[in-house]
Amino acid sequence: MKDFRDKTVIVTGASSGIGEALARHFAACGARVMLAARSLQKLQLVAGSIRQTGGVAEYCATDVTSEQECRELVEATVRAFGGVDVLVCNAGLSMRALFDEVDLAVLHRLMDVNFWGTVYCTKYALPYLQRAKGSLVGISSVAGLHGLPGRTGYSASKFAMTGFLETVRIENLKKGLHVMIACPGFTASNVRFAALTADGSSQGETPRNEGKMMTADQVARIVARGILRRKRLCLMESEGRATHFVKKFAPAFLDRMFYLVMSREPDSPLK
Repeated sequence: MKDFRDKTVIVTGASSGIGEALARHFAACGARVMLAARSLQKLQLVAGSIRQTGGVAEYCATDVTSEQECRELVEATVRAFGGVDVLVCNAGLSMRALFDEVDLAVLHRLMDVNFWGTVYCTKYALPYLQRAKGSLVGISSVAGLHGLPGRTGYSASKFAMTGFLETVRIENLKKGLHVMIACPGFTASNVRFAALTADGSSQGETPRNEGKMMTADQVARIVARGILRRKRLCLMESEGRATHFVKKFAPAFLDRMFYLVMSREPDSPLK
C-alpha cells in the first residue's frame, strides 16, 4: 500500500500508542513522516526504527500545549520536506473522576492538550494544507460524540475539538481542504495509563480488559483509509456507530446505557 507516497504527514503524540502506530503505517505507505511528542528519546527510537525498515522519518520534540512549539514543529516539517500534506492531531490526555470531586486544574490540562494542541498545530499548518488540498485529521473519541460519565474534561475537550474542526471544514469548503474527525472506541494504548485522576495524578493502570479492545495498529489502518476516502467522520467499530445512531433517536436511553457500562468498570467513580 503506497497511497501516501511522497506525501508529508505530521503526527502528534507519535512516541507511543495510536500516534506511533499512525507514524509507522504512514511511513510504510510511502509517506515522509514528522513525529512529534514531548519525549525526545522516545521519538528518536521510533524514528530510528522506521528508518531501519526503509521509511522516511524526522522528529521534533513538541509540547502541544505550547503555541510556539507547535509553530516550530510546522516550520521544522517545512524545512525538512517542503510542505505539509496531512496533519494528524493525535496528542491526547484522558481522565477518570466525577466532576463533583475533580480538581478543575485537571479540566484545564485536558483542554490545553486535547483542544488547544489541535488549534495551535492547525493554525500554523493550515496554509500548507490549503496549498496541498490536503487533510486535517483530529483523533477524537466516542466521548466526543456523547458525554462519557467520569470523563467530563475528556468529553468536553473532544467536543470542543469537533466543533473547531467542523468549523474549519466549512470555512474551507472552496479551498479543497479535507477535514476528518476520527473516533476510535476504547483502544489498547497507554492513554488510559496516563489518565488523570481527581487530584491530577496519573491513574497508572487501566480498569478495562485490554484484550477486548481495538489495537493501535487497527486504528491506524482505519484512519489512513479514511483519509484516502476523504471521509468526514470516521467511526471504527460497532460501539461508535451505535452511539452516533442512537443519539439521534433515543438520547435518554443512550445516557442510561453509558451510565450502566461505565459504572461496571472496576473501581468506578460512579456510585
